[in-house]
Amino acid sequence: MGYQAINFKNKLGLFDEQWSPKVIAEMNDYQFKVVKIQGEFVWHDHKDTDETFIVLEGSLRINFRDGHVDLSEGEMYVVQKGVEHKPFAEHEAKVLLIEPRGVVNTGDETGTQTAENDVWI
Repeated sequence: MGYQAINFKNKLGLFDEQWSPKVIAEMNDYQFKVVKIQGEFVWHDHKDTDETFIVLEGSLRINFRDGHVDLSEGEMYVVQKGVEHKPFAEHEAKVLLIEPRGVVNTGDETGTQTAENDVWI
């Protein structure tokens, strides 16, 4: 068996589309996904799971109905299950998401920003 590190920059270089998370690894039932984001996302929540955002490059604001959190490169935030949120990035940000397998990026909301699920790169 060959052992090989997963390089975030290499994986992020394999696609250009935004708001379309790509799976790069799994641990138990959790997936590690890289995503490029810019602009506003939709208000949504994940009723059954928390969601972790780790900023690899750029900056990200996660808006909540009663406030927000600003994340810079090298910072992370865990959005608790059931909490409505709306990510935003003025300039392109590159983010690592950690969430259970099968989680749809827009939760129960569907629309143009709903990405195909479980796409591996």
